[in-house]
Formats: sequence, structure tokens, C-alpha cells
Amino acid sequence: MSAQTHARWWNGAVDATPQPQFVLSSDGLKLATYDFGDLDAPPVVALHGFAASALVNWQVTGWIRDLTRAGHRVIAVDQRGHGQSDKPYDPERYTMELFVDDLSQVLNTYMLGDVSLLGYSLGSRVSWLAAPALPHLVTRAVLGGLPEGDPLTRFDLEAARDYVRTGRMIEDPLTSAFVMMAARVPGNDLESLISLVEGLRGGLQADTTNAPGQPLLLGTGTDDLIIDQSRRLAESAPHARFVEIPDRNHFSAPSSGAFRTAAVAFLSE
Repeated sequence: MSAQTHARWWNGAVDATPQPQFVLSSDGLKLATYDFGDLDAPPVVALHGFAASALVNWQVTGWIRDLTRAGHRVIAVDQRGHGQSDKPYDPERYTMELFVDDLSQVLNTYMLGDVSLLGYSLGSRVSWLAAPALPHLVTRAVLGGLPEGDPLTRFDLEAARDYVRTGRMIEDPLTSAFVMMAARVPGNDLESLISLVEGLRGGLQADTTNAPGQPLLLGTGTDDLIIDQSRRLAESAPHARFVEIPDRNHFSAPSSGAFRTAAVAFLSE
């Protein structure tokens, strides 16, 4: 273990958490990345969901442990607006094109090729669009909780910002659920996350007309309202399979052992 890592005990085993390494985005943001496993192992680049982080989505839930044990190297990324990465307040800094370009910058900085992608929710949306944009680098992808189109058109930006300013409760259930979930994650900046939602709305989205050609595994919880959308996206891709994640909703699916086992097997094929 290098001097730049510290050990944590997780399920009876040492789980080494490296210090973040920062990649500079094309528009000057610092993006935190975490490099796990053997440097010569096949690389998996992991992109978390909205209001989560690399470590919350992938380390705490056991993904990094299982992937490294299966012989993979994992580079987990705090996407812009999240974790230890920069959190601008300008909605124009949160277009989907910039998220895809951030991934490209990470791959270039690490000098990676033949990469597998692992994404959940927002990370799946970025991966769905990045795979056809980077066909020379991305070989396959696991996409969890992937919605079709724009999933946050109903998000009440004004009510969310009013909650941050005054603490007034949000009446819209969808907006309230996302804001309350975001508020529970240490280090989140609600203003930047609300700007992220505003920046992504109406822009480039995952749909059946832009499906990647690489092998894909899509997984969505049986209790997730977007499951039919995810299944439809899988059916639109030429080399995709779909798995149901039993008894999980959109927020609980990342911790599913069944999903993790299916994904590790797919990435190890």
C-alpha cells in the first residue's frame, strides 16, 4: 500500500481509499478521480448518479471491492458539481456535452484505451452518449437506472432554490425527493446541483435514436418508475441485454448485490 492511501475496514477486509487525483476539464474545472486496483488490469471508469459521488456510489456499496477482486482496475470519477470536484453555480457549466467531454479528458489524462464504462442514473446518461462518441476507446458499458429522454422536466427549480434560501418545504414530490436526497450527502452544494438540473434540461438526452453500438448491460430496479424506459432503451441498442434488479427503486438499486454480481460477470466476459 502506498503512502498516499489509507486503509478502511469494510466487511472484514481492508478497503484502501486513494487520495483524489485531479483532472482538468476543458473549461478549467478540477475533477476528482480515484484509482483502485492493479495499474495493468483492464480499466473500468465509473460515473456516479445525481447528487452522489464516486465513493458513495461505488465504494461504500461494494462495487470497487468486487471489481478489483475480479481483476479490474477502477477509476471512479466525481462528476462536475459533485464530491471533491469543482461545483460552479452557472447552469451553462452543466451541459451534457461538457459531461461527456469530462469523461474524454479523464481517459486522455490517464492514457486509457479499451475502457469499460460503469454508470448509474446521471452517470448512465453520460455513458450512453459517450460510448458512440468515443468508439475507439469504449468497449462496453454497464448502465444502471437509465431513463429515456429528460428525467427532470418536472423538477421545480424555483421551489428548490426557495428551499435553499428560506427552508420553505417543497410541495412537488419529485423535486422534494431529489433535494432531500441531495441534502443528506455530506459535502453536497444544493445551489450547484440545482444549477446542474437547469443546465441539463432541454439539452442532449439518451433516447432510442442514439443508442451505442458496443455491448451493453442495462439494469433497473423492479420498483423504479423508469423501468419501462430503460427496457425500451435496451431494446433499441444492437448489442444490449436488460436485467431487472429485484425489489429495488431508483435510489436503492446501486447497493443491490444481484445487480453487482451480474455487472461484474458482464464486465469480465
